[in-house]
Amino acid sequence: MDPAEHTPTSDAFRPHRIAVLALDGLLPFEMGIPHRIFGLPRDRHGRRLYEVVTCSVRPPGPVETDADFSLHVAHGPEALATADTVIVPASYELGPVYERGELTGELAAALDRIRPGTRMASICTGVYVLAAAGRLDGRPATTHWADAERFQALFPRIRVDPDVLFIDDGDILTSAGVAAGIDLCLHMVRSDHGAGVANEVARRTVVPPHRDGGQAQFIRRPVPDPRQASTSGARAWALDRLHEPIQLRDLAAREAMSVRTFTRHFREETGVSPGQWLTRQRVERALHLLESTGLSVDQVARDAGFGTAQSMRQHLQAALGVTPTAYRRTFRSGGRRAEAGAGAAASVPG
Repeated sequence: MDPAEHTPTSDAFRPHRIAVLALDGLLPFEMGIPHRIFGLPRDRHGRRLYEVVTCSVRPPGPVETDADFSLHVAHGPEALATADTVIVPASYELGPVYERGELTGELAAALDRIRPGTRMASICTGVYVLAAAGRLDGRPATTHWADAERFQALFPRIRVDPDVLFIDDGDILTSAGVAAGIDLCLHMVRSDHGAGVANEVARRTVVPPHRDGGQAQFIRRPVPDPRQASTSGARAWALDRLHEPIQLRDLAAREAMSVRTFTRHFREETGVSPGQWLTRQRVERALHLLESTGLSVDQVARDAGFGTAQSMRQHLQAALGVTPTAYRRTFRSGGRRAEAGAGAAASVPG
């Protein structure tokens, strides 16, 4: 999608408008994720980069949740027509959407209000709504791992990947359950305004600044038993030395483990291999330096641990589909997006 579709000029500043669709049976936690993540980013003038509104398929009024309370939603479906991005969180009462893959007339009419080119995203089973609307035919998508098999059977034309946290397919993004919705929203902030803005939001919300979309959803032992060895010390050690060559045996030695044992523990705790984790940290370091310093690309490559500009260029191209120079031009402080303030639906592979 052309970023210009989502990025007005600085002379006509307006925040990127996000409409969160509240359906009966919604999960309050997931409903709150977009408001929290997109409610924090500011441009250098202190202006909100996003405006987030909640809307229903009906006129303003109460929407039932899966808890013992309802939510009063102040906007009806007309808000969908003004959105730059529409987000559909999970709901436990999707009725025919979940059972047969069919939209109700009320929901179909609401979705018809969405303008062509609007970015759309789902959290967990909210993907059923996008699928039933035909938005995902022939495209990749994900949902909660426990629901992926049923979802694939109901929508055979969709390429379902049950093993990832989220998938960015340009103008449509889908995520797994609950916390993966946070990862997805942070990814959109990062795509729109760079790693610096997204990392600040992550710090404010006390969550990891980045988990790859391709990271495994289901880690059998996500919280290590305190009585057993951990790899956290090795990770902290590596983060202080990203500019140096770091071998797997060096990491294992920090925890007094064999390479094989360390690798197994590392995967159990993080969901990725040590090499994948190290590369991701170096990419993050490079993005930070490209945004916040005037260092040459060669120096950024050395300081981030890639060694050469060519190596860094290859890794950034693989991770983000962009060159270091293009990334710096887009997201350096004072750049077009930071000053304009509206998000762009950049196609960044998960």
